[in-house]
Amino acid sequence: MSDVLQRLVEELSTGSVRVVDLTIPLGPDTVVIDLPSIFSPSKGVTIERISCYDDAGPAWYWNNISLGEHTGTHFDAPIHWITGKDLPNGTTDTIPASQFVGPACVFNVEEEVAQDPDYLFTPQHLEQWETQYGRVPSGAWALLRTGWSRRDGKESFINEEEDGPHSPGFHQDTSLILAMERDVLGVGVETVGTDAGQAGGFEPPFPNHSIMHGAGKLGLASLCNLDQLPPTGAVLIAAPLKIVDGSGSPLRVIALSPT
Repeated sequence: MSDVLQRLVEELSTGSVRVVDLTIPLGPDTVVIDLPSIFSPSKGVTIERISCYDDAGPAWYWNNISLGEHTGTHFDAPIHWITGKDLPNGTTDTIPASQFVGPACVFNVEEEVAQDPDYLFTPQHLEQWETQYGRVPSGAWALLRTGWSRRDGKESFINEEEDGPHSPGFHQDTSLILAMERDVLGVGVETVGTDAGQAGGFEPPFPNHSIMHGAGKLGLASLCNLDQLPPTGAVLIAAPLKIVDGSGSPLRVIALSPT
């Protein structure tokens, strides 16, 4: 074992480095994104018991599960969006595993979102963050900490009004900077998708999806516990299921964070 890995094992065992779970529970009550009725929806989670130490299987317990790729805490591959459909290695089974691990940059905007649920993380706010914590490094995960994961129930989480859902996200100019100038691995959010709730009416529609996936970048949605991470210094690990031709996958996202 290398000295670096040996030290990591030691620091995990002593608690100097802790593992932070950034994943929400996955079950029948998991909130799934709503689409306009003209589009086909993603189904929610269903769990069907096969056996549980009974006549159907006397010594084992297991289930069949059915769900969409983009359910719960999930991963968006480049092929998920039309702008990334022709890129090489854009599916969950072809993306190099090295792209699942990177340093975490956490942008804390909880106060702003408490005042405005439609808050967008602008280039000016990114500049302020970088003045304090340094430039976002190449190969980082850019994480938007909004506190949204603490909202209870679908109504509050989707926050639907007559003109559609209202939730925070990245300003499209910030998405461009992060993808093209900072060369991040991807972005992560606490909301049900990586675009703001009103982004369907933006130009272009859903700009974060369009920009990020068109640049071969990744997305993580429905994260939680971002308040347990420092602005910099943690390492995020987000490995999707290796679904053949997959556009995304539910996954267990963890971070290694200094105490």
